[in-house]
Amino acid sequence: MLDFLNEYGSQLIFKTWEQFYTSALALFFGIAVAVPLGVLLTRAPRTAKIVIGIAGMLQTVPSLALLALMIPLFGIGKLPAIVALFIYSLLPILRNTYIGMEKVDPQLKDSVKGMGMTNLQSIRHVEIPIAMPVIMAGIRLSAVYVISWATLASYIGGGGLGDLIFNGLNLFQPDLIIGGTIPVAIMAIVVDFSLGKLEKTLTPINQRT
Repeated sequence: MLDFLNEYGSQLIFKTWEQFYTSALALFFGIAVAVPLGVLLTRAPRTAKIVIGIAGMLQTVPSLALLALMIPLFGIGKLPAIVALFIYSLLPILRNTYIGMEKVDPQLKDSVKGMGMTNLQSIRHVEIPIAMPVIMAGIRLSAVYVISWATLASYIGGGGLGDLIFNGLNLFQPDLIIGGTIPVAIMAIVVDFSLGKLEKTLTPINQRT
């Protein structure tokens, strides 16, 4: 173990950071697009089925194939990896946002409108806070997916811990495979735990379990 850290320690730190910020950027853009879109789709149920269906179809594309499809559009490197991971992050966030918003009691919506709230105020101050546990569940699921799939970005020059894993496979060095795999698992657990804490912070007290 110490020999491995002495030889690959600095590389391991750098690759872990690459994996993290590639995943973080993809997830950030996924949240920025999918949450507002999911909220908007609750106002257009017919369109919602089509949009969620398209997002579902995109997620069925094999990850390696999707990464390969990014090369003609964006070349190789981190940009195509981030775009591919962004596409994969959309469905769980979009679907959970839509479901969470749809589950808000219609009578409650009518009540806040009767109090003089605009549609936007109702969404911001009432509906999203109530739907937050479901929305965050989608975000947490996407985060774990994206961190795991980011290892495949190595195939198109995206860097990350996949470089260690695939070098280990090519060179028949199990220590490289294990050394790249363990940080991915730890990162996924830590991010999921952190998002769980954020979920509790964002969820109204009367909604907490």
